[in-house]
Amino acid sequence: MSVTVVPIGEAEEAGLLALNNANARETSMLTPEKWRAMVADAFSATCVPDGAALLIAFDETADYHSPNFLWFRDRYPRFVYVDRIVVADAHRGRGLASALYGDLFGKATEAGHEVVVCEVNAIPPNPVSDAFHARLGFTEVGRADLAAGEKTVRYLARTLG
Repeated sequence: MSVTVVPIGEAEEAGLLALNNANARETSMLTPEKWRAMVADAFSATCVPDGAALLIAFDETADYHSPNFLWFRDRYPRFVYVDRIVVADAHRGRGLASALYGDLFGKATEAGHEVVVCEVNAIPPNPVSDAFHARLGFTEVGRADLAAGEKTVRYLARTLG
């Protein structure tokens, strides 16, 4: 099945923001203002046309201050950081996340990047995301305890090319 990937536009905002916020345990809750700022500043902000999935990523030049992004910026001179990828429950298993990542890998390669990075929760665990990222060739490059030990993330990287 072929999946079309398009840039996130204003028409998709309400639905995609709701999708993001329904999955805030894995991502984070966003206000409409924060959502618009993220999309505007992103290296890549894409979705599928029916609003069933989204991906927002930044490169190392972003004015972004999440502890996970900063962890990578302290260690990699150039990278593309996947801040969030979300697929609606009813649309999982259709290849949407793979299509979004494939589009991002192409853009990152075209822009001269050699690595795409992200983090996945270890505590609370996210085994579906762990397995998905392993299938795409991501490997663990570090860990961090966040929120006074209530959350642990695994930092992952995938070399391009």
